Amino acid sequence: MSKERPTNSPTGDRETISELTTGRLSVYLRCLTFLESVGQSTVSSAELAERFHLNSAQIRKDLACFGEFGTRGVGYNVTRLRDHLVRELGLDRTRRVLIAGAGNLGMALADYAGFNDHGFEITGLVDNDPDKIGRRSRSGIEVLPWDELPSIIREHQVDIGIVAVNAEAAQTVYDAFADAGLNAVLNFAPTQLRSRSGVKVKSVDLRINLESLSFHLKNVEDGG
Repeated sequence: MSKERPTNSPTGDRETISELTTGRLSVYLRCLTFLESVGQSTVSSAELAERFHLNSAQIRKDLACFGEFGTRGVGYNVTRLRDHLVRELGLDRTRRVLIAGAGNLGMALADYAGFNDHGFEITGLVDNDPDKIGRRSRSGIEVLPWDELPSIIREHQVDIGIVAVNAEAAQTVYDAFADAGLNAVLNFAPTQLRSRSGVKVKSVDLRINLESLSFHLKNVEDGG
């Protein structure tokens, strides 16, 4: 394991760091957060890999993109590495999130405790149904009027928009988010969105994942 450096300057071009790498950083962060919660102060890449079913070589390679943090014979300082990953993922500041769509999915997302506990804050929901305006989710998140979207985003200093509407309305919502100045959108609608330059969109399509599992089952059933 590499000798610890006095600085944590990145060793590679940050623009070339893949989404797969940043996804794994999120996994490492959860693991380190758990280790910190149980009072463990250091961990080696081998122990991290064995304990959480990860790949030790991949861990070392990923972390080398951001600097070298381990000490030979000792391992990584759990708290120091965790804090660094928090900064690299931009979680050292609160990311304010607005949900478009106050149906079952939108309400469920608004009440998901994992957001507000880990660097994200749900600031509100927006909907175009007059009957829903003014209602609140179980956790108290208010449904705001869709036609006030630009001022809501500005006043609440929203960073990320979530699309929780049907497929037919999803592109309209994405475009409205982009027009209002958002640069990051999470899409739960089962459709492919036409993205704009500078406005990052990540899609969560449960059906695609189910179909992938169905493909796996078919291979098992066919003896493949």
